[in-house]
Formats: sequence, C-alpha cells, structure tokens
Amino acid sequence: QVQVVESGGGLVQPGGSLRLSCVASGVTSRLYAAGWYRQPPGKQREFVASIVTVGGVNYADDVNGRFTISLNGATVYLQMTTLKAEDTAVYYCTSAPLGYRLGSGFWGKGTQVTVSS
Repeated sequence: QVQVVESGGGLVQPGGSLRLSCVASGVTSRLYAAGWYRQPPGKQREFVASIVTVGGVNYADDVNGRFTISLNGATVYLQMTTLKAEDTAVYYCTSAPLGYRLGSGFWGKGTQVTVSS
C-alpha cells in the first residue's frame, strides 16, 4: 500500500513564494522517481517537475528557473518563487517506485495554490 499526501498550498501574492511538501509512505524501493503536476482551472493536468533518487531533475519550460524540486528522505519538496497568476492550479504529487514510469505510479489528492492580489 502506497499513500501520497501533499501539503503547503494556499493563497500567495504575485511575485511571492510558496513551498509544497509531499510524503509518500509505503514505498519499499530505495530507487524511485517523484514529481509534481498541476491542473489549472478549466485545463488539463500538466507536468511541472520531477526528481529521481540518483539526483536527476527535470522541469517544465514555464517553471524552469523559478521552481526547485528536491528530495529529503521520504519527503519531496517543490519550492516555488516569483509566482505568477498563471501558476494558479491544483498541484499533485506523484511517486513512481522502481518498475513504474513517472505519471503511472501513485498520486496524491492535490493541494490548491492560488496566486492573486
């Protein structure tokens, strides 16, 4: 049983910062990938960032340079800076243990991020 839980969402002003956290429990493999996706209102879910336990990271073009994904034990973080209104979305964390592809593993319920004045 694998459970993924996100936290840290909320309301932030444009130009501000926010850090999201994700804990994936029940993963037995030491080698896994984790990532963040988001779904803006009225749009489809899109890729944001990913990280693997061996240290590789990947970012979507529109967040590269503003967002940072990191891993500390069982917790995956997404540090978001210079936030824009376009970043408003429900953010989802996903965990892909060995044998799974990112996006085909386990998902959290999502956390709302709203960027507004």
